[in-house]
Order: sequence, then structure tokens, then C-alpha cells
Amino acid sequence: MHKALLVGGGAREHAIAKRLCESSELISAMKHKNPGIMRLAKKVLFESDTNAEKIAEFAAAEKPDFAFVGPDAALGAGVADAIEAKGIPCVGASQKAAMLETNKLFCRQFLKDNGINCNPDFFAFDDAQEAVGFLKGMEKAVVKPLGLTGGKGVKVMGTQVPKQEALDYAAMLVKKDGMVLVEECLEGEEFSLQAFVSGDIVIEMPLVQDHKRAFENDLGANTGGMGSYSDANHLLPFVSLEEKNQALEAMRQTMRAVKKSGVEYKGILYGQFMLTRKGPKLVEYNARFADPESMNVLSLLQSDFTELCWKIIDGTLSQKHASFEKKATVVKYAVPEGYPDNPLKGAEIMVDEGKINSLGGEVFYASVSEENGRLSLGGSRAIAVLGKGGSIGEAEGIAQKAIETVKGKIFYRKDIGTKELIEKRIGHMRTIKG
Repeated sequence: MHKALLVGGGAREHAIAKRLCESSELISAMKHKNPGIMRLAKKVLFESDTNAEKIAEFAAAEKPDFAFVGPDAALGAGVADAIEAKGIPCVGASQKAAMLETNKLFCRQFLKDNGINCNPDFFAFDDAQEAVGFLKGMEKAVVKPLGLTGGKGVKVMGTQVPKQEALDYAAMLVKKDGMVLVEECLEGEEFSLQAFVSGDIVIEMPLVQDHKRAFENDLGANTGGMGSYSDANHLLPFVSLEEKNQALEAMRQTMRAVKKSGVEYKGILYGQFMLTRKGPKLVEYNARFADPESMNVLSLLQSDFTELCWKIIDGTLSQKHASFEKKATVVKYAVPEGYPDNPLKGAEIMVDEGKINSLGGEVFYASVSEENGRLSLGGSRAIAVLGKGGSIGEAEGIAQKAIETVKGKIFYRKDIGTKELIEKRIGHMRTIKG
């Protein structure tokens, strides 16, 4: 049996840990005690997942056969590089490769320079007055910081926030970061395409749709993701095979360009796309699994995950190494009252895993802590519950019944995966395409 080091302690990493443990002994490095990972790991280092030096020292002492780096911040901090410098192979983008996620302007310019036709129009400003003046002349625009924000840093002027708030935000970003990115506001429906990557080999996973807004009917502030669903045919009800292949080709072109630039990419690439009237356009790349979309795809993976990791490491990856069940999935997140702006912390949350499992659901732990058998809220997304079935409707029914058993000062979106919301998505795309 192999020995694997997993870096990170969120629900995404809990999903990864479950798959690694099927054929590997697990050790872990994470900042907080994730109750799910704690039950699986033989040894744990409690450390910030951005402390590359400490994590690399732990890896050198424990001598795992390989490591898997989960979080974006860890990849941006060069944790994969530091582990590999100790002679331990790693599934996880290098610090340089992770710039596709950690520097949004770098990513846009890289795609433009390499003729990869999936960019919206974009503009960068290092002068607050210029940024504000430019935005004043627009009805809609996307205002972005250059770096990582945990899925909560983007402001969409004209739909999500009023113009004045967007102007103030752009000025603040220039003052704080020295620059702000302004992008064309894309109209359409978002979808997530994740892939296993080894060099320029890109192996796709089933499509997933995430739900960023905090409240039902897509209202409220943006979050890290309130839940997600996938369909049994591995597409989405509003995405055709041709449209999926267009997005996949953009990802393959990107990885060919990355390899040509002299950078070796070994890990996960997640493309967040907007399906528009003109086809898929890239919202952003992430150099790791998505959260919650990782749970959808990893619950469907039929292949041995440890073997897949080794194929990524040794460069022999092919589609035959990644097969997925032809089933649908729905994930719903329970989050603290007040999330995302003023989340409650410390309150008890009751999770009956046995009951959830008996209903056909599966639990993934996120921002919760456990002391003496008592679970308490950590202030971010708390518990993800997944349902799997022959159709989205069946999977949604399981996920909904399962999440209803979670008790505490929490809320969740009941509408994720429902027929009504999906038909709304389909109708939206029909209107856009005319």
C-alpha cells in the first residue's frame, strides 16, 4: 500500500482523502482539525497550508510515496515546489503553473498572447481615477482583484452590485493591490469543467454547475459555492457535447502553451466557463479541484484514485485511467447563519452521519471543529451533503432529505438541483441563443 500526504483541510480535501484512503495510507497537513480527515489520517501536522517550509519538513520526515496539494493558497505559496524539492513527487501545480489562478491578469494576457480564443474583453488599471472613469461609461462590468479571494472577491456591476459600489471597490483595489482588473460582463450560464493534467495531457471529468449566490433564486452575495449538480450523461441540461468540447479544447490549448513555455503542469485544472451566445468563454482558471464540484466528480470516479495520481506524476495519463459512473449528483452546503458577510461562529451543529448514510447521502466536513464529540461552526461553509442517483431529480431528493437531518444555526439552498431551477437555466440559455 502506498503512503500519501494530503495538504489541506476543507470539504474538497475530505473528498480527496476518502478516495486516497481506498488504496493508500493517509497522512495530512492542515490548519484546523477537519473531523472527516482526522478519522482517515494516520498522522496529522497542524500547520497553515501556506507554510511551505514546515509542510516540506514534515514530508521529508514522514517520507510519503507522493503528496497531493489541495487548496489554491497552498499552491500559490509554492507548497508543491517545496515538497518536490525534498524528493517527493507531488500532484499539484507548481507556484509558476498556479499563476493561471493566482494572477488573473497574467492568465488573461497568457491566453491572449497564445491565441486561445476563450477570453472576454479585459482591461487592467493601476490608476484609480482611470478605472473609475472607465467604469462610469459602462452599464455592466466585472471588477476583479488580481489575486486569490476564496470565491468572494468579484463584483458584477449592474447585476450583483450598483454602479457606485463597483466604482468604490475598483478604487479600493487599486489602493490595496496597485491594480484592478475590469472585464466584459458575460451573459449566459456558468459551468465547471475539471480535468486531470499531466504536461499537455488533459483528461476531462463530468461537467458540474455550481451556485455562487447565498440565497435561493440566485439572490444575495457571492459565496465560495452553496452547492452543485451534475447529470448522468456527464453534460448539463443546457450544455451540448459540442459546447463542452469547445471548452475542453481551450483547456488543452492552454496546457500545450504552458508546456511550450517551459513549465511542467502536474495536477488538476478547473475551468469555470460561461456559456454565451457565442459559445463558452472563460470566467477563470483554477489550478486545483473546485469546491463543491470536486465532491460531485470524485463520488462518480470508478478508477483507483491513487493509481490516477501516479499516472499524473509519471506522465502516462490517458482517458482509460479515469472512468466515471453514469449517474447524477447533487451537493448542498449547510452554512452558518449570517454567511457570507457576518457568519456565526462557535455554535453547535448536529450531524447524524448514520442517518445521512441510511438515506443514501454522503457527508463532507468543511469549516467545523470537533471537541469531545461536539461539532461547532467555524465561520465559513460547514457541512456538504451529497446525493447520487439515476437522475438529477433522484439525486436532489436524496441530498435534500439528508441535509434536513443537519441541525443547528445554519441554512442551505433548497432549490439546488430542483426541476424548477434547472428549467430556469435552460430557458435562460434559450433566450440568450435566440
